[in-house]
Amino acid sequence: MAFLAGVINSVAGGGTLLTFPTLIWLGLNPVTANATSTVVIWPGIVASVWGYRRELGLLPPRLFSLVIPSLVGGLAGAWLLRFTPAVTFDHLVPFLMLFASLLFMAQEPVQRKLKTARGAAHQSPKWMLGALFFQLLVSIYGGYFGAGIGILMLAALGIIGLTEIHQMNALRVLLGVCLNGVAILYFVGNQMVYWPDALIMMLGSIAGGWGGAGYARRLGGATVRRIVIIVGFALALSFFIRR
Repeated sequence: MAFLAGVINSVAGGGTLLTFPTLIWLGLNPVTANATSTVVIWPGIVASVWGYRRELGLLPPRLFSLVIPSLVGGLAGAWLLRFTPAVTFDHLVPFLMLFASLLFMAQEPVQRKLKTARGAAHQSPKWMLGALFFQLLVSIYGGYFGAGIGILMLAALGIIGLTEIHQMNALRVLLGVCLNGVAILYFVGNQMVYWPDALIMMLGSIAGGWGGAGYARRLGGATVRRIVIIVGFALALSFFIRR
């Protein structure tokens, strides 16, 4: 599953929809599984930042201020997760999985709309403040659960006027590294990660992102996305039945 998650992340994103339930099936409680899943997918996200380094160099400097709410929100979300009782989080899991699957399903049409958008960018301080606040909320959700945050960030970047999809994805990945990175530091510092499973799955995730990307590209992004959507809804349904 970790290998497949790495393949999916390299093309379409959404690997958390596989790593998180896999860790629950391995016997971890939902809170520990969520923290461990965040650790598992992080190396692949870091690698994506390097792949987008050229697009990041073309972004307006003001947009890098979004890193600040990403760090603050990621830490806040991780803190909320730590103090959420495992039983409570277990009840939330089916709804979080369903929400993440719906967000992932919306990714392709939103990206298509943003890619074809035209018009002047919204560069006023008011729009930027709104984007900072929205990114804070997204990052809190990201630190708490994380699946589906990419589409939320793309929507925010479209609102503030970005229209070049590759630059948008580059900034989305950078912000994801920041919010997940600070959450991981919190999880590790509070001993919330189950390392035996994390280390094994990290190897699988890296191998999938590195070696499986070519196969996934041959399948096509649309096919991979459909597979993730089907799996996501099936997993959400299984968690509802499990309740």
